[in-house]
Amino acid sequence: MQSYDEMGVPMERWQIGASTYETCLTRGARLLRWRLSLPTGNREILHWPAGADCAPDKIGLVRGGNPILFPFMGRNYADGEKFAWKDAEGVKRPMPQHGFARDCRFEIIESSDRHALVRLVPDDRARACYPFAYEFRIRYEFRELFLRCTFEFENLDSRPLPWCAGHHFYFTLPWHAGLSRRDYLLKIASKKQWRHAADGKLIPFGELKGRTEFAFDDPHLPDCIFTNLKDATVSFGPRSGEENLTVKVGEEPIPDAWTTVVTWTPDAEAPFYCVEPWMGPPNSPEHKNGLRFAEPGRVETFVTEVSLL
Repeated sequence: MQSYDEMGVPMERWQIGASTYETCLTRGARLLRWRLSLPTGNREILHWPAGADCAPDKIGLVRGGNPILFPFMGRNYADGEKFAWKDAEGVKRPMPQHGFARDCRFEIIESSDRHALVRLVPDDRARACYPFAYEFRIRYEFRELFLRCTFEFENLDSRPLPWCAGHHFYFTLPWHAGLSRRDYLLKIASKKQWRHAADGKLIPFGELKGRTEFAFDDPHLPDCIFTNLKDATVSFGPRSGEENLTVKVGEEPIPDAWTTVVTWTPDAEAPFYCVEPWMGPPNSPEHKNGLRFAEPGRVETFVTEVSLL
């Protein structure tokens, strides 16, 4: 690992063969960039906007890299109140969209030329949202054409603790000059698709039923929630089938029914498309689908792999 500064902010870099990874581990544990050096030129796997501000009060808002979503994803509701949730005792607490980890400080526990392990350091905002005893750790494993990220949630409390975390990968798209979104296909096999309503409810989305391939210019694809995955691996790339990128969700060949992949982009002109592996759908503390409870003294994990092989 090489340490360096960017605009006065501490950063880290891993150079492994053709791949270069750059992170800001102490601020949101954010993976910023993943570049691939090819004989034909460089390819940006993850989009990171030029000049983006990594200051503590700014990095959480940057659309790029891979924001960490913890302890819950998406918009959460409690008794109709947006950005709130209820614990097992019925206590209502605040919960920002996608949780608070992407804005939090992390400390580096260990690192090497192939990995890093970091730990979340809760601030006052995090404690107001989630006032329990726990450790949330993230382990990155870097290889030339392969990234593995493991969430480790350790319950240090005396009661079961709920969590439902995920990733928000901003994948560069298109990545070839002269091509557009219509030239790239997403392949994902799922039995159910959903929309997230303005009141927090999950609404079945029948327009995509039975389909397993989608062009990235499909107007139905943004904000789609895929569940009941038939396979843990999602792939996308040019229609030629070459240079496909794969995302594996979890460690089982077939994930739990509520394991989720979300596809999102803000508009047709954005230079990225988000393919997001989540433990469950948004608003899990309310509807309970995909919500996990870590028992006292136990460590639970959630593993995601991204591969160019």
